Amino acid sequence: MKKAKQLGYAPLPGNNLRSTSPLTGAMERLPSGGGVLGRRGVSPGGEAALRRPAGKPSGVKVVAPGQPAPPGRSRDRFISLPDEMQGEQQLGPPEVSPTIFEDLLEDGAGMRGRITVYCVAESVDRKALELRLRERGGSFLLHQYPDVLYGLYESSKDGEYCRGEVFYFDYGCLALWGLSERQEREVIRALAGPCLVDALPAGEVELDEFQFHYTLSEKPHIQNDTITINYRLRNDHLIKLSISHALAQSAKLSVYEQRVMEIVESTKDLPETLAATGEVGLSRKQIARLIGRVFIQKSAVNLLSTVLDTPEFFWSAPDSFQNLYKRVCEYMEYDTRVEVLNSRFQVLQEMLDMLRDHSNNAHTSRLEWIVIWLIVIEVVVGLFECASILGWVGMH
Repeated sequence: MKKAKQLGYAPLPGNNLRSTSPLTGAMERLPSGGGVLGRRGVSPGGEAALRRPAGKPSGVKVVAPGQPAPPGRSRDRFISLPDEMQGEQQLGPPEVSPTIFEDLLEDGAGMRGRITVYCVAESVDRKALELRLRERGGSFLLHQYPDVLYGLYESSKDGEYCRGEVFYFDYGCLALWGLSERQEREVIRALAGPCLVDALPAGEVELDEFQFHYTLSEKPHIQNDTITINYRLRNDHLIKLSISHALAQSAKLSVYEQRVMEIVESTKDLPETLAATGEVGLSRKQIARLIGRVFIQKSAVNLLSTVLDTPEFFWSAPDSFQNLYKRVCEYMEYDTRVEVLNSRFQVLQEMLDMLRDHSNNAHTSRLEWIVIWLIVIEVVVGLFECASILGWVGMH
């Protein structure tokens, strides 16, 4: 079993035990209706407790002086996908030969659907999840890849049959293709929920929403959070896996972005207070704890985490899949967000080092004054002793 610390994620204080209660509360507050699809379809003013990512803030965030502004992502950017996704060359399993009726499918059932990415925990107990999926049936677990399990989800409740694909990532993310919100909640609660390690509180759960569109006439691309794929490649799950890797890493990165923004907001007044009063009002212990929080997040992102690395799946996969993965990362502005995150880490570290130096200087100054006053007292006592020896004091 891969523990959270082995995966490089810092456990949350007071939440080290496996727990699904925060996640269950977040899932219960998800809207039940099928609202407009798009990244972060959950309204911050509604009942849902899920956050918007740092890249798409719901309101204006106050940033400390010297801090880089939160990155913004342009949804209307057009990013073309690799030429192999045109469908002339098969990337995965062979498809059924096209028919003369394919041109009638453009607006048919199954041509569009939801892609929803959740980040719900620090990590997943992979062995327990494998066992749970196998107990449900063979279709629930079809393939095992490094860092991810792939399976189907079938439901026929209320007389409506639905079939979707689910990717379970070891670092606590799920990518669901073609499922409704009710079915997504059922997957997270019934399948993944009991296997989560260090489940995130409701306020930290990440939710990203996209659309997929199968087509025969358009060139494969990404725009307005809609991923357009050639219809003949609709059953190639390796294409969806490549896309899901990028989307899941982006969701996990949003968790780190929000945690860093929380540290920024808690320290945004310190430079102004120091400039106005010459003091910060924090003890050396409090400053040391802030430095520790920043270092934990920085090491989790840059040293121990596998989220920033190219997934192991692409090491042995054809180059076309890695190109597809990079194109999706480009649309998500992944590299820019990582750069901004590291810049924010650097500014925070410099500010806290300055506060630590100021605190150390103040402490050193206090010690110097204590020594000076002790010397003054010793000199005064010595003068009285000399005066008493000479008979200037103490004689009647």
